[in-house]
Amino acid sequence: MDRRNFLRAGAALSLPLLSGAPLSASLTNGLRTLINPDSDRVLVLIQLNGGNDGLSTLVPVDQFDKLMRVRSNLMSPQDQLLNIDNNLAFHPSASGMHQIYHDGKMLAVQGVAYPNQNRSHFRSTDIWTSASDANELVTSGWMGRNFQADHPTFPEGFPNEETPHPFAVAMGNQVSQTCQGTGTNFSMAVTDPFNLLTLAGGGNTPIPDNFYGDELGFLRTSIVQANAYGAIVQTVAEQGQSQANYPDNRFASELKNVAQLISGGLKSKVYVVSLGGFDTHANQVVSGNPSDGVYSDLLRTLSEGLAAFHQDLRELELEDRVLSMTFSEFGRRIRSNQSLGSDHGTAAPLFLMGSCVQAGILGNNAEIGDSVTTDEGVAMQYDFRDVYGTVFQDWFELDPERVRELLSHDYVHLPILGGCDATSTEDNSPLANLQVKLWPNPTANNAQVSFSITGKDTVDMSISDPSGRLLKTVFKRKLSAGNHQFSLGIENYPAGVYFVRLQSGATVTTQRIVKR
Repeated sequence: MDRRNFLRAGAALSLPLLSGAPLSASLTNGLRTLINPDSDRVLVLIQLNGGNDGLSTLVPVDQFDKLMRVRSNLMSPQDQLLNIDNNLAFHPSASGMHQIYHDGKMLAVQGVAYPNQNRSHFRSTDIWTSASDANELVTSGWMGRNFQADHPTFPEGFPNEETPHPFAVAMGNQVSQTCQGTGTNFSMAVTDPFNLLTLAGGGNTPIPDNFYGDELGFLRTSIVQANAYGAIVQTVAEQGQSQANYPDNRFASELKNVAQLISGGLKSKVYVVSLGGFDTHANQVVSGNPSDGVYSDLLRTLSEGLAAFHQDLRELELEDRVLSMTFSEFGRRIRSNQSLGSDHGTAAPLFLMGSCVQAGILGNNAEIGDSVTTDEGVAMQYDFRDVYGTVFQDWFELDPERVRELLSHDYVHLPILGGCDATSTEDNSPLANLQVKLWPNPTANNAQVSFSITGKDTVDMSISDPSGRLLKTVFKRKLSAGNHQFSLGIENYPAGVYFVRLQSGATVTTQRIVKR
């Protein structure tokens, strides 16, 4: 029997998956006791399937005129936007998210992506859920490796007295790849926590000592475990409560169930809720009325569901325990297409919500050129693994060295958390201004880059093309405080648009340069 097919056959309850995948190089036997067992903190991941159009979600108002030149058929009128300040505004349908922001419970991280952007839905989703490099194949998820490091024998012997509850819950009928370990999935898929199926266990017939017996043993173990977890989840759901009014749709219902499970006392550390439909190549908006249409409906569903969920957490006095985070496999291109849609792009904003975030905006608005190529995406500012690493370190209190080993990435700690006592483990003072200057621009061959840093720090400078492909790491080394100037040689590159990314600690700036 195909274990993946068996997994997906349970519409109300999917079982942990044993894949036999090789051990990830990023996981070693030295990892142990990663998440503080006494912590009651919860992470709710909101997966936006299809690639969200970040330029429509969070509009750089200071670039509005240039956006109108290249995507006027998608742009809501400026007087309908929900302003954050003079430079940024939410889509008219995102009033719920707009309210969370003004309540001081949201941080928007600008330009989140990864080097060498892959524009395939499947591959890019794999990268985001595994936290791998773009050219690296890792079959385990970033959360799954964390759980496996502390519970290497799972699923054998689980649930037990010490860990009676599922490690993670994926709302819907499939487990989450984010929670895939090197050999088993640590999430339990739940469609309706009040009506979980009880599966027939198959009796005690002796199991043959062959491949068939191994598969049969897997099924029996999974069924026993699923029934045990199902009984716990249903009991907890019935003990929980919800006090907010949620919209009548699947996404909001799943968020309501998450609130119900947390309030009922479920000890799961991670919940995954997904919303699909963001692959808006065509008919993203209604012709002649860009504030209406498919994308508007998607944002309204997302925004109203999140607003109800966070209101519920506040009324249940749970909001200090819960951090929500959105992610999507990529953003959309800057230039719209002729089908009232947008095509696969590069970076997009990522939103973190809860009373423990450092509310506001991290990063700069996307730079829109006077002319935009058809394949040009929003340039990357922040690597998504820097966000993951900071969540591991500050939210789940993991040691930074353990985090680096889990992610196989030397992440940069970001000032995204710190609104609750003992949350942030590093100084989250305001970021220094790099004061970058890039000239001449346009240029025929070489350009000069000058910048200033306030203290000794590692500085990373790289060049990417409009599709997000990393062309060159110019340098990555420690520099002293003060002013610095470097020559940027692009004489061997063809004429076109390029992005120069400069990072000093958690401070990032990406600037557009044109080669004639």
